[in-house]
Amino acid sequence: MWKIIASTVLILTSTITSAQNADKLVIDLQALQKPNWTEQELENATLITDFVQNLMNNHNFSYILERYDNSSYVQHNRNLPDKVTGLVSFLKEFVGDYPDYTYDVKHIYVDGDYVIFHSHATLKKDDRGNDTKGMNIIDTWRLEDGRIVEHWDSIQAIDTFMRFYSLVSGGNIQNTNGVF
Repeated sequence: MWKIIASTVLILTSTITSAQNADKLVIDLQALQKPNWTEQELENATLITDFVQNLMNNHNFSYILERYDNSSYVQHNRNLPDKVTGLVSFLKEFVGDYPDYTYDVKHIYVDGDYVIFHSHATLKKDDRGNDTKGMNIIDTWRLEDGRIVEHWDSIQAIDTFMRFYSLVSGGNIQNTNGVF
């Protein structure tokens, strides 16, 4: 029972934070939830939704560091450093360049301790909802005992600008973890 209460609190916290940032994109977990998820899978999806909403859409980096920095967080994207602090450091700089960056979750899949988001990321507010702009992203997180411990992603640049950006910004390997 306490797990359901904790999940509800996380959703409410994320919703209240999102309401304070009315122009920010909000992940609608209730609409994306699957009826066959177990209670544990719903908890895992709720935790990742809170993490992603505050990191990628609200850009609330202090919240992320306070709530999620206890994670070991092994990063399998070779262009990003390990640990939540490394991810936040990267995104602070990225959002400084692209303050309207958003991550629109289209599908959520959960299998035990693995949570997968299929999303459309855009850099400009005017590009939101335009399937010919931005990036197609598949993110996979593995959780252990309620903590995020691993992350993988696959990113497909959709438009010419994003393909160019991917080309010029890629190649700086920041960790020694394999992609698989």
